[in-house]
Amino acid sequence: MNARVDALNPTLALTPQATIGSIAVALPGATAVFRRLKLDFCCGGQIALEQAVADKGLALDSVLAELAALNRPVSAPEAATPAEMVDHIIARYHDVHREQLPELIRMARRVEVVHRENPNVPAGLGDLLEELQAELLTHMHKEEAILFPMLKSGGNPFVTQPIGMMRAEHVDHGAALERLLAMTNDANPPAGACNTWRALYTGIAQFSDDLVNHIHTENNMLFPQFEPVAADNGGCGSSCGCS
Repeated sequence: MNARVDALNPTLALTPQATIGSIAVALPGATAVFRRLKLDFCCGGQIALEQAVADKGLALDSVLAELAALNRPVSAPEAATPAEMVDHIIARYHDVHREQLPELIRMARRVEVVHRENPNVPAGLGDLLEELQAELLTHMHKEEAILFPMLKSGGNPFVTQPIGMMRAEHVDHGAALERLLAMTNDANPPAGACNTWRALYTGIAQFSDDLVNHIHTENNMLFPQFEPVAADNGGCGSSCGCS
């Protein structure tokens, strides 16, 4: 088996010969897999995956398949119905965020403790990620429990109200994301950062991309199907203040 994740990171070939440290740094979500399997990707990160797996008596093909599954598609299905788009959003973004954030929080807490004397340590990162997690979990629950069932059933005259609320919360998520990237130097680890620190920032970069694409899919592809089209008056609408 020779699974690859080149679409996610062109420099990484997910092969038995790749070191577990390089995989942990380049493939978001791999750290959670390695931690569950008790594979040391930080201090023992120089060991090839096939050797690390053999030392633990694990099945190499199963581990490779689990890692390859972390390379998730970005684009929504073409010509998708609202119901299909909702299902895509939940599977590709909601479920993924629920997986991503606990591992990012765990790594952030560890980096803050182990490297607390380093002037580049992102102090407060764990707290910020926990705050963002709480906001996202509440937001996604409201969509799944209230808005999405309405959209899947064809909408109603009042659906623009919860859509407007979700759009407003998306703005808040964007502001939190800006704070996150500012705190982490746009998810660029400092020179000499350990594998955990580098993997943390790789995961934050992936989470950032996922959240932006998540919001884009809802704001620009799903929600407009249920919102009234503004009349073309030769301008961009009164809300921008240009008229």
